[in-house]
Amino acid sequence: MKRVGVVTATRAEYGLLKNTIEQINCDNELELVLIVTGTHLLESYGNTINEIVEDGYKIDEKVDFFMASNDFGGICKSIGMASILFSDVFLRNKLDMLVVLGDRYELLPICTVAMNACIPIAHISGGEATEGAIDEVIRHCVTKMSYLHFTSCEIYRKRVIQLGEHPDRVFNFGDVGVENIKKMNLLTREELGKDLGMDLSRPYFSVTFHPVTLEHNSVEEQTMEMLNAIKELKEYKFIFTKSNADIGGSVINEMIDDFVKKNDNCVCFASLGIKRYLSLLKYSSGIVGNSSSGIIEAPSLKIPTVNIGNRQSGRLKAKSIIDCNPKKEDIVKAIQYSQTDEFKKICNDVENPYGEGETAYLIKETIKDFLNNNKIDLKKKFYDVEFEY
Repeated sequence: MKRVGVVTATRAEYGLLKNTIEQINCDNELELVLIVTGTHLLESYGNTINEIVEDGYKIDEKVDFFMASNDFGGICKSIGMASILFSDVFLRNKLDMLVVLGDRYELLPICTVAMNACIPIAHISGGEATEGAIDEVIRHCVTKMSYLHFTSCEIYRKRVIQLGEHPDRVFNFGDVGVENIKKMNLLTREELGKDLGMDLSRPYFSVTFHPVTLEHNSVEEQTMEMLNAIKELKEYKFIFTKSNADIGGSVINEMIDDFVKKNDNCVCFASLGIKRYLSLLKYSSGIVGNSSSGIIEAPSLKIPTVNIGNRQSGRLKAKSIIDCNPKKEDIVKAIQYSQTDEFKKICNDVENPYGEGETAYLIKETIKDFLNNNKIDLKKKFYDVEFEY
């Protein structure tokens, strides 16, 4: 059996990887080696490792590399610690391939160590653009360290090829997040309300806001503008899920906690898990903030997205997404416009550009084909794209 490692470091990433993990775990020609790390192991982020345990997966490695803070110094030290700890992980586990997803900073040390251990890397969600976040650079670095590439749409597949990766190793099977919506049995509105211990009969918005890491010193100002806009809209309930572990994430979370205490139409959760989160989106009046879920998953649920600021700049976007400046007045106008009959019709008719289908199955089958048929040659040649300047 071929040993395929999968690394998961965050609540959102695990939700996106879940179908792929299940496909690998159920294949009798593959052995899943599940490595759990990052914010999964932190109480302040909801101890989301418990969700993985509840799903019944055997966790082969738990790697706690986080330092005390998620400021610049803390993150740099965490990157160094991850390099040290993952070198031991890959020595203990003789992997035939490593599967990673996305663009978070912890992928840099993990993939660097795997690359030096000559472990082929399969990267999900390459070729994308998030011009407001440092993730943009990290994603492309991971692409160059990876051997197989699974992009979410054709334009992103072409970008990976433009980075010099051979077309025979770059596949567009659609987005794993969209597949979740198509296949997951989401909770009913009543089940979700009971699970969360709250009345969901009142119209509500889902809110997730992350730092724009390439706009220095903007975290507090942009978060306050968003919160001041929400304060104006007393007719709605607002359900927050907390920010991630990027630089500035803890500042956002502290501001949200303080805001929720003072506004009885608002509530906040550290983490909901993928099923509850997507169920929450399904019955919401829309999603507010700058999360990628507003760009990728929300259009398939036919709900509007109010996308604030520049974090998601550069991504392919459906017509159900309203981009607005991180200013109170603009955010209020965007939320109000999202609830008009005109825009609701746009959402009902929207097509999601991120595809649909058997994404996880096709990823697993491709990995198996390359492993079982000796198709891997780590001496990659740069693929030149001919184009006019």
